[in-house]
Amino acid sequence: MMKSAGKMLVAAAAAATLASCAQAQTAQTIPDDQTVRNVVLVHGAFADGSGWRGVYDELTGRGYRVTIVQNPLTSLEDDVNATRRVLARQEGPTILVGHSYGGSVITEAGVDPNVAGLVYVSAFAPDVGESTGDQLAEIPPPPEFVIEPGPDGFGFINLEKFREGFAADVSETDAAFLRDSQVPINMANFATPVTQAAWRTRPSWAVVATQDRAIDPRLLRQMAERINAQIVEVEASHVPFITRHREVADVIDQAARSVSQSATQSN
Repeated sequence: MMKSAGKMLVAAAAAATLASCAQAQTAQTIPDDQTVRNVVLVHGAFADGSGWRGVYDELTGRGYRVTIVQNPLTSLEDDVNATRRVLARQEGPTILVGHSYGGSVITEAGVDPNVAGLVYVSAFAPDVGESTGDQLAEIPPPPEFVIEPGPDGFGFINLEKFREGFAADVSETDAAFLRDSQVPINMANFATPVTQAAWRTRPSWAVVATQDRAIDPRLLRQMAERINAQIVEVEASHVPFITRHREVADVIDQAARSVSQSATQSN
């Protein structure tokens, strides 16, 4: 009799666990009537779009259509145009996400009519007439972050300081791969001012990495507050989209749901 009762308790516990998991999965899946179902991810300097894989998997698992821009990093104009090409392929409203220098790109490209909201991930957010570099005037990068410009005007992050300045919370193996697969950026990109400031007309969210050693967290908060973004802090290095991909995906999901709800209420 006791054995039967024990089996019943185990079965009940298992059923409750399965129900709980199913409920959690249902809560994460976007509703069929949600209007914002597209996400476009824009990487920053010294990297390519492959770093977004964890965020991509999280969001596609929740039902979003996710597209990743591959910035050439040859000029701000080229990167904005690369983003616009991807935005033109979206069917319906889109959340546009940028990391680091990618924040300057989405600030310029985000005025596209397909863009319903912006998410800045440890990112710059210049105003019209400001460049990425201008935002570093008062609060420069931490000393751990060292860029080495080449004779052709393109820069790489110093190899010895790469992990400490760019990706301190990833494994040594992953940091070595990121270091050795760097995409150099035309240093002139940092001096090119934006001509549009999408955050003035689009709701914005900001992920602030509290252990960022490429952009001082004080500057990240200052920029996020200036654009009136909803701020979410995560304990991470400059690459929270890699090491805290679930939390970053949650913020993007929140942005999409919030914009969709606002659109429904206004109709």
